[in-house]
Amino acid sequence: MPVVPGKKRTHKVKMFTLSTCGWCKKTKALMQEMDCEYEYVDIDVVSGEEGKKVREELKKYNPSQNVPTIVIDNGKTVIIGFKEDKIKEVLSDGK
Repeated sequence: MPVVPGKKRTHKVKMFTLSTCGWCKKTKALMQEMDCEYEYVDIDVVSGEEGKKVREELKKYNPSQNVPTIVIDNGKTVIIGFKEDKIKEVLSDGK
């Protein structure tokens, strides 16, 4: 799973995305704009056993498997879809 570096590492952020999804691209851009470190997986580019494991993990957090699914702090917070205000609220730590 690629890790995108950022200065903000207060939260562990993992995103499930599609490589072709406009909302997923907006979410990744927002994370970079906020300078948050995150890891992501484009679920449409993984296949075989790895793809199966990724989809099973995604189902744990989001049974509908919508993207983007943003998992923060190992599932303490899960944000489904591009919800800019919610993402900023959770990851800004009140700043």
